[in-house]
Amino acid sequence: MAPDEHAIRRIDWPGAAGGKRGSILFLPGRGDCYEKYLEALEQWHRAGWRVTASDWRGQAGSGRLGNDAVTGHVDDFSRWVDDLAHLWRLWRAETRGPHVLIGHSMGGHLVLRALAEGRVGPDAVVLSAPMLGFYGSVLPVSWMHRIAGAMKRFGDPARPAWKWSEKPGEVPVTRINLLTHDADRYADELWWRERRPELVMGPGSWGWVERAYESMRGLDAPDVLEAIGQPVLLLGTTNDKLVDMIAIEAAARRLPAGELVRFGNEARHEILREVDPVRDRAMEAIAAFLDRAAPAAREG
Repeated sequence: MAPDEHAIRRIDWPGAAGGKRGSILFLPGRGDCYEKYLEALEQWHRAGWRVTASDWRGQAGSGRLGNDAVTGHVDDFSRWVDDLAHLWRLWRAETRGPHVLIGHSMGGHLVLRALAEGRVGPDAVVLSAPMLGFYGSVLPVSWMHRIAGAMKRFGDPARPAWKWSEKPGEVPVTRINLLTHDADRYADELWWRERRPELVMGPGSWGWVERAYESMRGLDAPDVLEAIGQPVLLLGTTNDKLVDMIAIEAAARRLPAGELVRFGNEARHEILREVDPVRDRAMEAIAAFLDRAAPAAREG
């Protein structure tokens, strides 16, 4: 339960050998549910980590904040940062170190923002395709922010910002081309959506879009990322059609202890749900990074 008594869904693996390797807290992306990442979470569990994942307030199993069941809306990203900070305090007190935060896409953005604001204090951080910019913007982010602000003001801020499908509630046929080359892993997500309809989410709202630009501009401000001392591994692909790889590369350069694993045409947005050669490289890079940046605590 959040401090305001909003119910937020989480899942825990106690950890092989009691989680002696340490503890990982994983946060998914916009519109995601943690079911999509069970494969990665189980792999970390088998490597000895105690693993926790959580759905963001307002999506998947953590309720809704908009006017309908499928549009992703939030009044401000600070609400999510507050939720993460609260979960962090509870989770850190009940788990064994080293403590690692891993976030995908919007989850990666929010992890980085909470880190920049000093709301969390992990030993190491992994960001998979973090949402630090939107793909394909031809205008400066400041201009796009103003445009989104106008769209938010002239209408219901909770209304969808883009069209989802010709048939309401039906997943667009071409959606896989944005996410992964792996048809089986993509089908797994659709399986969960069919079995648990409450997980389904479509487009974001204009309120979400405007607040996303505002939050991204905050992270892009001078000296914000430069003040983060924790080791941070970023995974990104130049073939991403959702988030901006240039912004990811810039963040990796600005972070004092930032490292970048770069993919190309072989990977789409969901790197941890890609075909085996891509996914294996990503998981191996994460394991090697954590061995360096967050070694297992000594016994005794």
